[in-house]
Amino acid sequence: MRTPEIPQRQYRTSEAVTEGHPDKIADQIADAILDEVLRQDPVARVALEVAITGSYVLVAGEVTAAADLAPSRIQDTARAVVADIGYTNRDFGFCAGDCQIDVRLRPQWTEIADAVGIRSEAPRDLKAGDQGIMTGYAVAETAELLPLPIVLAQRLARRQAAVRKERIAPYLRPDGKVQVTIEYEDNRPHRVHTLVISAQHSPDVSREELVGGIRRDIVVPVVPPDLMDEGTQLYINPSGSFVVGGPAADTGLTGRKLLVDTYGCVAAHGGGSLSGKDPTKVDRSGAYAARWAAKNLVASGLCREAEIQIAYAIGVIEPIIVNVTSHGTGRISDEELRQIVLAVYDFRPGMIIEALQLRRPIYRSVSVYGHFGRPDLDLPWERLDKVEEIRKIESDLHQSGTSS
Repeated sequence: MRTPEIPQRQYRTSEAVTEGHPDKIADQIADAILDEVLRQDPVARVALEVAITGSYVLVAGEVTAAADLAPSRIQDTARAVVADIGYTNRDFGFCAGDCQIDVRLRPQWTEIADAVGIRSEAPRDLKAGDQGIMTGYAVAETAELLPLPIVLAQRLARRQAAVRKERIAPYLRPDGKVQVTIEYEDNRPHRVHTLVISAQHSPDVSREELVGGIRRDIVVPVVPPDLMDEGTQLYINPSGSFVVGGPAADTGLTGRKLLVDTYGCVAAHGGGSLSGKDPTKVDRSGAYAARWAAKNLVASGLCREAEIQIAYAIGVIEPIIVNVTSHGTGRISDEELRQIVLAVYDFRPGMIIEALQLRRPIYRSVSVYGHFGRPDLDLPWERLDKVEEIRKIESDLHQSGTSS
C-alpha cells in the first residue's frame, strides 16, 4: 500500500503599517514635498530625508529645481500631510499645528549631478543616479500578482485607517501595525495561520469594545472566511494598552519600511529607499521597472513566479546586469525568460522614466500602503501592457529553436 504524500508546509509573514506610523509619516512628507517640486519643475533633482521625534520634524536633503523652495512652503506641505493623516488633536501627543519643522536643503552635489547628466539631457543619455540592486517580483497567487501575506496586511492596514476616518471606529487613533502569517502547502496559500493587529486607541475605550470592534469592522470585511479556521490565531493589541503612539512614542525616519513598501519579506531587497527621490535615482525608477517586467512576465503565463534583479553603477547608462529567476516555476528556462525580458524592456534610467511617465507628481499616493499592487491607483508600472509582446517573442523563440 502506497503511503500518501505529506504536503510540504511553509510559513510566510508580512507586515504593514498605517499612515499614522512615524516612519510612514516621514515617507509621506518626503513624497508630498517631491510632488510639489515636480509640479513646478518636472526635471527636478530631489533626494529628501525626513526625521520626526516628538513635535520636531527635520526635512533635509538635496534639491536642484526651478521651484519655490522657501522654508515656509516646505513647512506648509509637511503640516498639510500631518493634518490629512489625522494628527489634529493635541491629545494625541503629535499635532499638525504644533510641529516645529526644520528645513535644511541644499543643491544636488556637483559630482553627482555631473555623473548623472544635465537636466535637459535626452532620455537615452541619462545615467544612473546611484549604484545598487533593484528587485521586482510577481507571483500568481492573488489578483495583484503579489504574495498573499503582504496583500492582506496592506488591506487590513488601509481598513484600519478607513474605519477611523469614517468614524465607524471613532476610538481609533492614527498609528497602527498589522502582521499576517500565511501557511502554505506545496507553495500555495492554504490558510491564515496568525493575524496580529495593533491599533492606537482612545484611553476611554474598553478592551472588550476595542477587540470586538477590530474583529468585526476590520478583520471580517477584509480576510476571506475560507482562509480562517478554528486554529487561526488572532492577536489584537497584544501589548495591552496602545494610547500613546505616533512620533510621541517613537522616532520616524524615511526609508525604514522598505519591505512594507514592496513584497513583505518574500522577495529580496537591495536596501535603497523609495520615498523622497526623483526618478533619476534608480532606487525608485529601477524598482518600478523591475516590478513592471516581473508582473507582465507572470501574467503572460510563462512562469508562476518571477524575481527580476537589476544592478546599476552611478554615471553609467546601461544596467550592469539583469537577472531573472522563476524559482522553478517557468515553462521555459530562466535564461530564456531573461532574453525575453531584455528584448521587451529598456532598463536605461532615462528610458524607464519616459516609458512610465515618472516625472509626474504621483508619489505621495504610493508612500503608504505599498508601491505595488494598488488596484485603487492607475500606476504605470502595474499595467499589463506587455503580455502579448512577451508571448509573441516566446513563440518566436520556440519556433526558431524547433526549426533549428
